[in-house]
Amino acid sequence: MLDEYKTIKYKSESIYKDRSSKFIGIILPIENIEVVKKHLQEIKKEYYDATHHCYAYILGINKEVQFDTDAGEPVGSAGKPILNTLLSYEITNTLAVVIRYYGGTKLGIPGLINAYKTATQLAIENNEIITKYIFDQLLVFIPYDKQQLFYNLQKKYNIEYEVKASDNSGQEIEVKIRQSLKEEVKEEFEGLGFNVRG
Repeated sequence: MLDEYKTIKYKSESIYKDRSSKFIGIILPIENIEVVKKHLQEIKKEYYDATHHCYAYILGINKEVQFDTDAGEPVGSAGKPILNTLLSYEITNTLAVVIRYYGGTKLGIPGLINAYKTATQLAIENNEIITKYIFDQLLVFIPYDKQQLFYNLQKKYNIEYEVKASDNSGQEIEVKIRQSLKEEVKEEFEGLGFNVRG
């Protein structure tokens, strides 16, 4: 089961110039389409005087959602190079916007492709690519006399947990565990006689 993916850590920018055209690359981490729309509104407002606002984004652990737009540039000269650059870094949950200020000299299709790709690449290189994990929760009742067994498993699987309730016999603990390890950990808990839900 795939429960990890690569993405960027924070917002970063780049500047690339070619024959007096200026390209500003901006890359941001995103979680959903609403966040994409919010960032695009903010960027278009900040760079209201730009000639073009071309962008691409990828969403989902398996990169299920992919979108790109040339935003007035010749077809395939802006959005696709931006998207292909994101794909080449194997990152997801990422929005890349490249803003162009036209400098008076036409760059041609190859020049545009190179400029949009390079501005995106530079913005990624000014960032940090991180691995994120998908987690699930389990509720586990731990009798006080078996707490050490729980702590042994907690170390073994690097489990994060929070005590939700306690009484005279033990504690109910919410366990945060990587999705790919959930069934294995659940079986170990049950094998030790713990009551497990989730």
